[in-house]
Amino acid sequence: MDRLRGIENFVRAVEEGSIAGAARKLGITPAAASQNIARLEHALGSRLLLRSTRQLALTESGKLYYERVRHVVQDLAHAEAAVSSLNATPQGRLRISCSTAFGRHVIAPMIPDFCKRYPDVSIELIMTDRSVDHIAEDVDVSIRLQYQLEPGLITRRIGFCPLMICASPDFLAEKGTPQTPEDLEHFDCLVLRMPTDGRLLPWGFLRDGVRFEPRLKAAIISNDIDTLVKLTVGGAGITRISTYIADPLLREGKLVPLFRDSDNLSTHADVEPLDYHICYPDRNATTPKLRAFIDHVVTTFKARDMPIAA
Repeated sequence: MDRLRGIENFVRAVEEGSIAGAARKLGITPAAASQNIARLEHALGSRLLLRSTRQLALTESGKLYYERVRHVVQDLAHAEAAVSSLNATPQGRLRISCSTAFGRHVIAPMIPDFCKRYPDVSIELIMTDRSVDHIAEDVDVSIRLQYQLEPGLITRRIGFCPLMICASPDFLAEKGTPQTPEDLEHFDCLVLRMPTDGRLLPWGFLRDGVRFEPRLKAAIISNDIDTLVKLTVGGAGITRISTYIADPLLREGKLVPLFRDSDNLSTHADVEPLDYHICYPDRNATTPKLRAFIDHVVTTFKARDMPIAA
């Protein structure tokens, strides 16, 4: 316990910029905080802080030690909060990260109901197409595609999202209609560049249980799916989009789905869907606000018959 107390005092001193500030944060005297840090330094056999009347500085050993232990205090606080509030009302800030398009079209519409049900939870929705660092960016939960999953996170598959290949009626009238996925190499395709690693997102298909990726003629490339959708509606080419984006445009007649029906079973292929997962660090696994959000997402998908199916 003495070692943990010393670590807590040390980390708080660095964060607050002074031992006095750490003492105020911890509700103890500056002398007690200084003694706790001194005991830690003695146990380690190395000076961690350079003290003066005006400022506090880290030694080389202190910098190294701080980087290794700074999460310990935060993790202990999370653990204590999780245990003490296991059956408590969900409350506090919940930072949620998801892709821009998924956040705009799927997650944002379900947030108001969640806030009404849990008024003590404040939401911060981070919509980005890069992979966030849960620990460094203090993100409680993220929603990711299968290929974005990382070691060290707890993941729960919440379902899959059907995809479709679409084009505008004007484009098809002018350029013709591809009959099979293999025909796409002869048509202008609008392709997404993944912000996570810069690769072009491949278009996967399934035929007789076998997955394949046809060659594409990438006429236009963008890192934003909504931009590609607007270009597709404008007649610039063919693109692959989620049903939650495509459905209203299909109903309005602005887009036409491709490869949906085929009399030739030997050439027919289904568009490979995307798997979505809720991800969170182990430290957050038992917090009421996180459990409430996960339950809300799953329940909302089922109740609203949303295009993501479990």
